[in-house]
Amino acid sequence: MKKLFSIFMFSAVLAVGAQAQAKVGGPVMSFEKTEVDYGTIQQNADPLRKFKFKNTGTEPLVIKNARGSCGCTVPSYKKEPIMPGETSDIEVRYATDRIGVFTKTVTIETNEGDQSRVLTIKGNVLEKKVEPGTPLNAPSLSNPK
Repeated sequence: MKKLFSIFMFSAVLAVGAQAQAKVGGPVMSFEKTEVDYGTIQQNADPLRKFKFKNTGTEPLVIKNARGSCGCTVPSYKKEPIMPGETSDIEVRYATDRIGVFTKTVTIETNEGDQSRVLTIKGNVLEKKVEPGTPLNAPSLSNPK
């Protein structure tokens, strides 16, 4: 019985200690999804995709930095604080002139804490087909020069 009581008290002390260390309040960046699949797209297709999120915390959220894993992935974001309950998004542009399968990341630093957030984009860019008999540098009929 004494052993059972000791185990119970030890567990209670650990539980109280864990709660004391848990972060209370502050900003919380809650994403709808952290991965966007472009799917299979044609060369030079629309490069823009958005990651929507909400500040589900109790203090304003500030995005300090967002950087792509390479120069072909360019993020943009709201520089002003995102208030509790407010939604916003991070826009990502991928260089869709590059042919082939891709997987790229965007690393986000906020005032949530020391940990970074990582978002992922992926897809497959197919080479744009040239219509037979059309010179490669001829002006198109929809946009004459």
